[in-house]
Amino acid sequence: MTLRPALRDALIAAVALVVLLLIPAFHRSPAFEDYVIRVSAMALFATSLNLLVGGAGMVSFGHGMFYGLGAYAFALLMQMTDLSLPVAALAAIVITAVGALLVGAVCIRLGTIYFAFVTLAMQMLFYSIIISWQSLTGGDQGLRGGIPRRELFGFELGSQLHLYQLCAVVMVLGLLAMRHISASPFGATLRMIRDNETRAGFLGVVLWRARLTAFVLAGAFAGLGGVLAALFVSGAYPELADWPNSGQAIFAVMLGGIDTFLGPLVGTMILLALNDVVTRVTEYHGLVLGLVILAFALGLRRGLLDFLRLRRKRTAP
Repeated sequence: MTLRPALRDALIAAVALVVLLLIPAFHRSPAFEDYVIRVSAMALFATSLNLLVGGAGMVSFGHGMFYGLGAYAFALLMQMTDLSLPVAALAAIVITAVGALLVGAVCIRLGTIYFAFVTLAMQMLFYSIIISWQSLTGGDQGLRGGIPRRELFGFELGSQLHLYQLCAVVMVLGLLAMRHISASPFGATLRMIRDNETRAGFLGVVLWRARLTAFVLAGAFAGLGGVLAALFVSGAYPELADWPNSGQAIFAVMLGGIDTFLGPLVGTMILLALNDVVTRVTEYHGLVLGLVILAFALGLRRGLLDFLRLRRKRTAP
């Protein structure tokens, strides 16, 4: 007897969440909790990017704009209004989705190369607005007023443990939601567009509508990651919306694997762990990380999980 895929995924997510929540009960490690919080935000960001890259073949160089937009929208709502934390987070996600709708309406009809560079241009424009609009965003200093009312259902999110627990829950639920999207008929439609958009059009798929929907969903989940990042840094900073942050997400997808759903999560874990280790050893961390990524690209010729899955298929009887 086999479980239905949706039930199987839910059970795996539940087990992973229970394990994450139980770890601090047996051994408290501030460094590990800090790492999981950062992984939670970046994994949602990178996996949302892979909804476009691996799902629809849409390579966005400017996806970090939605990560930054989610962080800034949430931080500003918490600082300037009396909204509760859940309502402000939901409003920030909606704002990010609307931003993705506006940007996507301009970009999704473009060819692959032009799409990539126009999204990058949009991100650079958004970053320039953040730097220039000092009265609202704080300019290059960012929003340093903190996140007030950091309490959720009786949990004080100023506590690292409580923030760790919240981020673990949000990450697992967010990844599970994106897994359902990827495994749904809509996800199959996106893969069909990726593989042969001409045939998809002949079969009645409205290409621009499917791509725009994917773009908005990806932007919304990136905004959710931005909300977690804002909680972690207790504010919002221009670096969250700068183009190197989009590069980090692309590297995470490349390291973990494009064609495997958990690839971006694994890539995020590898990338952040490497960042933590390398920065303690040498100031030339960028050079070392570049060499590692080259080793994956030239040695494995694909992400880690993609490589392992292909190897397992070749060795299967």
